[in-house]
Amino acid sequence: MPNFEEPRQDLLFTDSINASEGYKKEEICFGIRFPSEKARRAHFTEELRKKLRDPEFRKIEGFPIGSDDDILNLSDPPYYTACPNPWVQEFIAEWESQKDNIEDHHREPFATDVSEGKNDPIYNAHSYHTKVPHKAIMRFILHYTQPGDIVFDAFAGTGMTGVAAQMCGDRDVVLSLGYQVKPDGTILQEEVEEENGKKAWRPFSKLGARKAVLNDLSPAATFIAYNYNTPVDILSFKRTAKKIISDFEKKTKWMWETLHTDRKTLGKVNYIVWSDVYSCPECSGEIIYYKEAFIKNGGAVEFNPEFNCPHCNCSISKNPPKNSQAQKPARIFESAYDPITRAVTEKQKQVPVLINYSIGTRRHEKLIDSDDLLKATSIDVSDDLIKNIPFSEIIEGDKSADPFGCGVRHVHQFYTKRILASLSILADLTKGHPQLEFLVGSMLPKLTIMNRYMPQHGGRALVGPMANTLYVPPVSVENNVIDQLVFQFKKIIQALTSLSGSVITTQAAQSVDIQDSSIDYIFLDPPFGSNIMYSELSYIRESWLRVITNNKPEAIENKTQKKGIDEYRDLMTNCFEKAFKYLKPGRWMTVEFSNTKASVWNSIQNALSDAGFIVASVAALDKTRGGLHAMLGPTAVKQDLVISAYKPNGGFEERFQKEAQTEEGVWDFVRTHLKYLPVTKRQGPLILFVPERDPRILFDQMVAYYVRKGYPVPISSQEFQIGLAQRFIERDGMYFLPDQVAEYDRKKMTSGAPQQLSMFVSDEASSIQWLRQLIKEKPQTFSDINPQFMQQLGGWSKNEAQLDLRELLNQNFLCYDGKGPVPEQIHAYLSTNWKELRNLPKDDPTLVAKARDRWYVPDPNKAGDLEKLREKALLKEFEEYKEVKKKLKVFRLEAVRAGFKKAWQERDYAVIVAVADKIPNKVLEEDPKLLMWYDQAVTRMGGD
Repeated sequence: MPNFEEPRQDLLFTDSINASEGYKKEEICFGIRFPSEKARRAHFTEELRKKLRDPEFRKIEGFPIGSDDDILNLSDPPYYTACPNPWVQEFIAEWESQKDNIEDHHREPFATDVSEGKNDPIYNAHSYHTKVPHKAIMRFILHYTQPGDIVFDAFAGTGMTGVAAQMCGDRDVVLSLGYQVKPDGTILQEEVEEENGKKAWRPFSKLGARKAVLNDLSPAATFIAYNYNTPVDILSFKRTAKKIISDFEKKTKWMWETLHTDRKTLGKVNYIVWSDVYSCPECSGEIIYYKEAFIKNGGAVEFNPEFNCPHCNCSISKNPPKNSQAQKPARIFESAYDPITRAVTEKQKQVPVLINYSIGTRRHEKLIDSDDLLKATSIDVSDDLIKNIPFSEIIEGDKSADPFGCGVRHVHQFYTKRILASLSILADLTKGHPQLEFLVGSMLPKLTIMNRYMPQHGGRALVGPMANTLYVPPVSVENNVIDQLVFQFKKIIQALTSLSGSVITTQAAQSVDIQDSSIDYIFLDPPFGSNIMYSELSYIRESWLRVITNNKPEAIENKTQKKGIDEYRDLMTNCFEKAFKYLKPGRWMTVEFSNTKASVWNSIQNALSDAGFIVASVAALDKTRGGLHAMLGPTAVKQDLVISAYKPNGGFEERFQKEAQTEEGVWDFVRTHLKYLPVTKRQGPLILFVPERDPRILFDQMVAYYVRKGYPVPISSQEFQIGLAQRFIERDGMYFLPDQVAEYDRKKMTSGAPQQLSMFVSDEASSIQWLRQLIKEKPQTFSDINPQFMQQLGGWSKNEAQLDLRELLNQNFLCYDGKGPVPEQIHAYLSTNWKELRNLPKDDPTLVAKARDRWYVPDPNKAGDLEKLREKALLKEFEEYKEVKKKLKVFRLEAVRAGFKKAWQERDYAVIVAVADKIPNKVLEEDPKLLMWYDQAVTRMGGD
């Protein structure tokens, strides 16, 4: 439990900001009529207080750390609670009862490029570790929902999903996205017209606000989300804020003044530069880092990371590069009495070195003089000021090594005395005013000693803290709090809105009280592995709010919390399982993914499938890099991705229970799944190959569904390929339903054949995919293929046995030996590209000679025998792996996959687990198929 002072008094209802007409007007909530907002708030605050006294309520997973009074002070029930919100289900029921539009909600997955800049007042008003621009989220909500629909975001962060849901009813904002809006509210988007290839406007959605349920584990996040998603009387806020800024300036102005070099004129301090002091490893002389590392060169300042000791000329570098003669200096620590902790503490020695100040509109700089030093040391953080300052101890975590290394172990030690005194005075002035506390919170990141001084970057050298760290730089900037308050006020005033229609709760994603099948659409931007340590980075902000994240259910990889990739996958699976229950059948969930670790990508895919979702599309937010392998393969996740997954409709689920043991269940799954896949994907004017319609991807999806339902797969890969060709329509290597193929053909007529995405060859599976793509377009001889193949072999996986090209071709493709008629695929290619070969019979000697020794992709009927031979060879190799006693360092991944699949069919789960233990963990974690078989085998064996 954080070490806070006595709980502050309940000041929720101070009237200086809330005396506006908006605050006094009558309000109806859940059918109860209140004479004012204040009365509504008083009623529900008392109801929440009763809840907080219930021990069972406090046992809800993810319940934040904080006293009842502090939670109540932060909350605005029933719309926002800084703890689990007990009214979520009531809101959903009320919203559902207000719907009057009943229509077909079938949607294809969102398959349009998304590119939205971050230069928006709402986005920029308050910093946070990560967030998606609300205008980008609007595109998904408009695509998947209708006005009045209910959207859920379990990892809501700063509440951009709520802003997006409500702004779907703002005509001007919708127009700014490049859409058109008809007088009746129909929204049109520009598409290529199928008949003539020209662009036309097509209806796709309706203008109107959607409702939003927002949740986050972090009280800091939900407090920010609340301020973005609550209606504000802007004029009243302006008046009150300006008065408080004026009062604050009067009280603190003297702290931010300095004498000009003429010793007469007073200047306004813009910022003060502080420097760490080190000890030379040779002579032990004191080194003020700023004086040696920052050198003035004319009007510019250059950073010199390697310099000589001013006392002994020894070469010094804070981070000496390899092969450098420079030595690393030692930190100098100072002992001093801390009036806030009331104890003697040791902290890295820091001294003020430079002041940047203004006289009128002109800026000046000077070195610190004796008057400035006296002022800095004479500012007293008195008992009267201490009451507002959090003195909680920093939690130990993966990011705490930086502050711990320089002696910073309490939240208040991230601030200078001058800033602490200023913030304490400001806290007194803003208590009880949510929007003003929101304003102060937006300032906090720019007021800590983590602000880096980097004049070499030009401008005013104010680059802020290093993102997503607690890094304390050797030279930092102490900003003028008055200036920061005015600056942030101008930003906040542009971001506050009159939006209403969101309910906000603070708890674990998997513990939100939502009835099954009551949500219309889910948008998630969840934590991704070890990318960002949210609770650690939010701790400073939350200490000021006095309500702290309970990080026990936090879905991250974190060594301090003893959470690895397995724990992360389990936590994400729990979250997705609840999302699956909340979502209505046949509806969609979008997951925005950003992580370069393949193991995390595979954990997300497996967690989604384990929960019951079926992935219909994986698209890049920015398609300037990567390709098919980057989107679907086990490695090279180098860009932001958008995963579109759906919850199967109830009819299919019921049918599957009866059909699972039969082949009809397979084709019912494929038929249903094809309905949810995009007919086309576009990149500008071009249509792209839709990998999800590839027969191998369809087979993998079907197998995954059967495995996770606990059923054996009733048909083989080759039987699947043949059955697919018999029951569905093939175009350009993709399979469609009859109504879909008509649409595809029309679009292809205007855009040409689909463009294949580039491939990365790194293992046997991707080699086969690359070869299939190469020779399907152009059947070639071995001598033609070999040099192209060799160019692709730059990054072969180190644990994977590298196969010879001839072996890959022999096991997976066919070569025309000149006997019998020329195969159709070769004949089509040759007759298209050589005029003299057109209209010749397939056994013509000239045609046969040109076709001989060319490799081609077998048709499904002939592919079956080839597949059997290949599988036999793979299983023979797998048998050898079973007998090996030691760890396998190099092996055929395809053999392990084939062996795991066979063992699953035979319910020999022990074999899967035994062989999995012999291969490196990294390989298992980075291969989605192996991970699926292994996880399910462990589950069936009753393992952890």
